[in-house]
Amino acid sequence: MPVDVSAEVADPRRDRVGWFQWWPSARLLRAIRSYQRWRPRGWWAWPLRKQALLRVRLWNIVCACDIPVDAQFGRGLMLRHPTGIVIHPQARIGVNCMIFQGATLGAGPRPGAPTLGGHVDVGAGAKILGGVVIGDHAKIGANAVVLCDVPAHATAVGIPARIILPDPPAPPSLSTSQPSPK
Repeated sequence: MPVDVSAEVADPRRDRVGWFQWWPSARLLRAIRSYQRWRPRGWWAWPLRKQALLRVRLWNIVCACDIPVDAQFGRGLMLRHPTGIVIHPQARIGVNCMIFQGATLGAGPRPGAPTLGGHVDVGAGAKILGGVVIGDHAKIGANAVVLCDVPAHATAVGIPARIILPDPPAPPSLSTSQPSPK
């Protein structure tokens, strides 16, 4: 199964924002990373933390989303249309993931917060609730409500989500390429 985007190595091109480009979600993620970079420093870094926190709050308002400053996410995260995205503070998001508008990663019937593997695509309006684990290269359909674990390379659709596993590769043919006689 060919996969173009890696689940382990972050793609740096997904994080770049030009000087005069309007990409609020990337600016929000950059502000969160800036806050996280200055947080473990000493007392002398409080002005930089405060400035980063103000930038996070500004971009949360501009994006109309709720992404806490202590969220753990890998490089290459893309928020295509960040309006309405809600992420639990303890949720873990792998590298090269893509989350569309209205998605929620939050608490649910299972204790804990969701964990997304690498290169997971979360559709618009999807809800991933509780301590579920989403495998690498998985896809969550639009408006799906995921309450159970999703294996790698699988797709989850529906309410509650059904797991659709990928088709296994066809076994190699034992016949030769010679046409059969008639």
